[in-house]
Amino acid sequence: MESPAATQIAGEPRPAFDYHEAFSRNIGLFTLEEQERLRRGHVAIAGMGGVGGVHLITLARTGIGNFTIADPDRFELANMNRQYGARVDTIGRSKVEVMAEEVQRINPEAVVRVLNEPIGAENIDAFLDGAELVLDGLDFFAMPARRLVFRAARARGVWALTAGPHALSAALVCFSPTGMRFDDYFDLRDGVSEEEQTVAFAVGGTPRHVHLAYLDFKKYFSVGQRRAASAGLACQLASSIVATESVKILLGRGHVRPAPCYLQFDAYRQKLVKGRLVWGNRGPVQRLKRFWLRRQRATQPKSNTITTPA
Repeated sequence: MESPAATQIAGEPRPAFDYHEAFSRNIGLFTLEEQERLRRGHVAIAGMGGVGGVHLITLARTGIGNFTIADPDRFELANMNRQYGARVDTIGRSKVEVMAEEVQRINPEAVVRVLNEPIGAENIDAFLDGAELVLDGLDFFAMPARRLVFRAARARGVWALTAGPHALSAALVCFSPTGMRFDDYFDLRDGVSEEEQTVAFAVGGTPRHVHLAYLDFKKYFSVGQRRAASAGLACQLASSIVATESVKILLGRGHVRPAPCYLQFDAYRQKLVKGRLVWGNRGPVQRLKRFWLRRQRATQPKSNTITTPA
């Protein structure tokens, strides 16, 4: 039996790109004027890993036309289960360069500025230049850079959102430039160890911890060794949530619940929880949870060598 002939696709001329046609299925959810507003929108995303890369692609498919992205890393095999740009042919390549190419494949008119270096005091202004909204896609354990990004966004009068994967769920906290500060919500201070800051970020990001019912937390989460279990499906959930809030902010429509409000949706348990931490992580219950997490970390096996996700 003869094999069927392969379909020839290489070398065929590409159709001319038309922005309005490309994003025409958005109309009805957005007006033509709102779609043009998204076309002019500028979003800065720190980190192109599990959530940052999916944030970028989700917003690009929404029709947002301007991005600044930052990440010093290159794709590796351990990224394959969750990072949008991770493929066999991109291993070893710069994450920001790969992801900029992915955006251009969706919208050739899009402008993507790339910073192929860690975010720090020397380049934070360049990262935020022109941005109307900032998204946190940094490595879970990158607390100094994360604090810097949120402080700088507030100083510029720009919303900053953090929405990340937690087991098979996603959690969101939004920071208004006039509302509760990132450091105040998570109870972060200079002089406190990065390990303690990461514990505070984990507890404040998911105050109800609905995902701990099925996560082998003690074995697969370690602040000291900078590792955590992370799945692509949860990254997709996080990006759907953060992209929706991003559109609401850019278009000035719909209600965005800023910190001290939080939201978490767990797909595995089919649970949606949301609430308000009036005192943030400084409240007595949150302090108790942070103490518990530190105790759990102290009793973790030292020999676990699972690769840390980005």
